Amino acid sequence: MHIIPVNGPSPYEVTIGTDLSESIVERAASIGAAKVAIIHQPPLLAAAHALAAAAEKRGVEATLAEVPDAEAAKQLDVLAHLWDVLGQAGFSRRDAVIGLGGGAVTDLAGFAAATWMRGIPVIQAPTTLLAMVDAAVGGKTGINTSAGKNLVGAFHEPDSVFVDLERLRTLPDDEIVAGSAEIIKTGFIHDPVIIEHYIKNPALCLDPDGILPELIERSIAVKAHVVGQDLKESGLRETLNYGHTFGHAVERRERYIWRHGRAVAVGMMFIAHLSHARGLISADLVQTHREILESVGLPTTYEQGHFEDLVEGMRHDKKNRGGHIRFVALTGIGETTRIEDATDDDLRAAYTKLSA
Repeated sequence: MHIIPVNGPSPYEVTIGTDLSESIVERAASIGAAKVAIIHQPPLLAAAHALAAAAEKRGVEATLAEVPDAEAAKQLDVLAHLWDVLGQAGFSRRDAVIGLGGGAVTDLAGFAAATWMRGIPVIQAPTTLLAMVDAAVGGKTGINTSAGKNLVGAFHEPDSVFVDLERLRTLPDDEIVAGSAEIIKTGFIHDPVIIEHYIKNPALCLDPDGILPELIERSIAVKAHVVGQDLKESGLRETLNYGHTFGHAVERRERYIWRHGRAVAVGMMFIAHLSHARGLISADLVQTHREILESVGLPTTYEQGHFEDLVEGMRHDKKNRGGHIRFVALTGIGETTRIEDATDDDLRAAYTKLSA
């Protein structure tokens, strides 16, 4: 078992290990929760029942709340349903929510906890690679609207996070591939060792018995370091959005059918092309992006003919200031800057490169 501390206004710990159900229940009991609401997706019903049984054995009343899979969970009507569940079960400020599932569930569970009685504890138990290294850590919560992704939400730090590496063995290969995009992102912005691993042996980077556990720890450590210094994205935390400005626009255009990691991969290629055109990075570093992403099965191209839709999506990004689209960019591996003055011609040229 390995523990990564996350400092900041409300410090907490990320526990990485195996067979963590008892640890989750013990944590809920230790903070005085008499009740827990286990928010889960349909495929995790058995896991939710097992966690509920462990809670009941510990004397903690458990309520199961099933929500739709993936981004379909992050909707206002689903959130309203959860409020009803909490109300009908008589949840008070001493009780807790447990988010058991992928990134959409941890986002939703966190927001439900943030808004119930103005904030109750949330314990995150991510079950996908993406949720483990990104969504469950950092305290960003939210839902989607027709205007864009995560535009309605709150900063609500989890009480604790439990990353059970055994969950990796239950995931389809596509989920491992998609989640890898966020690990690769943290490598490009902060940890060159991650990039070295993907260059040296990409197959081992996808293997739960290979390098993947180390990469998960390294990626979580990057995020813990960043959010511990900058919870509310006033500066340093913005670097975690590398590839996300264009990536979110792709997700919006694809009506959230695309996996988040695939969109972020394309987003990283877009900003790499834009950065190279600005003279910020070399052609070799653009090629490194392409080779690493393709080596693990992530996309590096996107079809042409949708420029206006994608620019409109980028204009809705939360990071924008004064009407200008803001991009996190690289000047080298582990070195970041911002691009805030890209013209439509600049954006179109980078977009065109994505089909090359």
